Amino acid sequence: MDLILKYFPNLSDEQKKQFEALYDLYIDWNAKINVISRKDIENLYPHHVLHSLGIARAINFKPGSKVMDLGTGGGFPGIPLAIMYPETHFHMVDSIGKKVKVAQEVAWAIGLTNVSFKHARAQEEKQEFDFVVSRAVMPLMDLLQIIKKNISKKQQNALPNGLICLKGGELESEVMPVKNKVTIFDLNQEFEEEFFETKKVVYVPI
Repeated sequence: MDLILKYFPNLSDEQKKQFEALYDLYIDWNAKINVISRKDIENLYPHHVLHSLGIARAINFKPGSKVMDLGTGGGFPGIPLAIMYPETHFHMVDSIGKKVKVAQEVAWAIGLTNVSFKHARAQEEKQEFDFVVSRAVMPLMDLLQIIKKNISKKQQNALPNGLICLKGGELESEVMPVKNKVTIFDLNQEFEEEFFETKKVVYVPI
């Protein structure tokens, strides 16, 4: 939790309480339904919560924005972002029902009211959003193809509507087809922990 405060010192008391509650909730749920690898659960804050908040270093969502978290798993990046942006609505979608259940239960336990959930494949979601966020669920071009239909034409944020995803490693070939449009934020410029050495936020306007 200290790690979150190190980079986001201006949280409200409510946000602090919500972030703090995540550890016990995920430990508990992960013992029943494996949403985070058993070896990695101890690293919940750096590898999952702070990593999700890397998106908050690329964009500051305006109140009233609508964001879809595609392939949310147990709620990443959606739940940390929903805590950070209480006036933005986050719709979390995953094709694995039991993972959606974990995300739903965690959100309910910490009192999030700006979230909704759907057990579905990406292709089945027809609603429109300002942004789609995602954490390395599939190759970039496949993701762009699937979510084009979900991006609203109405603009309200500093960045034009589009896709914002968390990726790691060498991305040159993956972003090549959209290299004139893509913006890459290196998280090692934002967070000093070793885990972030190769982690990036990739933004593509649509």
